[in-house]
Amino acid sequence: MGSHTKSRRWPEAPPGAQPREELEDTRAVMDSIRRIVRMLRVSARASERVVGISGAQLFVLQQLADAGPCSIGELSERTLTHQSSVSVVVSRLIERGLVTRRASEADGRRAEVALAPDGRALLRRAPPMAQAHLIAGLRRLDASERGALARGLAALVREIGADAQAPTLFFEDEAPPRRRPRKQNHEET
Repeated sequence: MGSHTKSRRWPEAPPGAQPREELEDTRAVMDSIRRIVRMLRVSARASERVVGISGAQLFVLQQLADAGPCSIGELSERTLTHQSSVSVVVSRLIERGLVTRRASEADGRRAEVALAPDGRALLRRAPPMAQAHLIAGLRRLDASERGALARGLAALVREIGADAQAPTLFFEDEAPPRRRPRKQNHEET
C-alpha cells in the first residue's frame, strides 16, 4: 500500500481579488526571484558542461583558491553556508582529487582543506560563478536594504513552509544520480 500523505493545496485568489499595487508588488517579487534562480541555474549548468563538476563544487573550489588552506568552518563562513553542506561538497571534491584534507601545520589537531593541483588546473578553465556575483551584490546593498531583504525573505520562507528545509549550496542536492551498471541477464543452458 502507498503512503497516505495529505497533499497541500495552494490557495488561489480569484482574479481581481488583490488590489492593483499588491498584485504589481507580488509580480515584481516573483520576477526578481525568477531572474536570480535563472542566473544561478545557468551558471551551475555552465560549470557542469565546461568543467564537469556542480556549481556548488566549483564555488567551493573558488573560495579555497581565494582563501588558501582553511578549515570546514572557515570555508562555511566564506560560502555563507552551513558546515554540514560544505562538508558534503568537500568530500565529493576530495573523492575527485580536486581538494586535499590534512592536519594544519600550525595546529595538528585542526584539519584543513586545500586545493590539489588538479583543482587548481580545473579553476583555470572554469566559468565565473553566479554565487560570487550574488554575494558581492548583497554586500554592496545599503545595510538597511540588506536587513529588510533578509527579514522579508525569511518571512516568505516561513509563509511557504520552507523554513524546515536545510539551506544547502545552490543546486548541489540536484546532482544527477550516479548511473548503476545494468545487470546482465545470464540464462543457464
